[in-house]
Amino acid sequence: MINNVVLVGRITRDPDLRYTPQQNQAVATFNLAVNRQFKNANGEREADFINCVIWRQQAENLTNWAKRGSLIGVTGRIQTRNYENQQGQRVYITEVVADSFQMLESKGGTKQNEESQNNTAPNFAGNDSNDIPGTEISDDDLPF
Repeated sequence: MINNVVLVGRITRDPDLRYTPQQNQAVATFNLAVNRQFKNANGEREADFINCVIWRQQAENLTNWAKRGSLIGVTGRIQTRNYENQQGQRVYITEVVADSFQMLESKGGTKQNEESQNNTAPNFAGNDSNDIPGTEISDDDLPF
């Protein structure tokens, strides 16, 4: 069985970092706005707002680097949980449990800022393609 999610979107508010009471593990919750691939009847692009959670060191990294409006890529899985509220009703929650994330633009957000400040975003996915032999690709190798 496969449960993989890959999302690219903007954080709608600063991530909320907390620590579990018993094991003191970092956990951050955040909401990601992901544009749909099509436009509605009015010609406007809509977005889905997806609840996400990330744990441990990745949670602390996200909180330190990503703020409201940051464009990030997230990989993880979908999880559904439920609980009974104070009125005795069963409440279901579906969220993405992120395994890793990557900042997709520099803090300045523009190409000019990237070149002038050399402010590159870190890769929190744990697999830097520069470390893999043979990943250098020239423009002549691209099919477009």
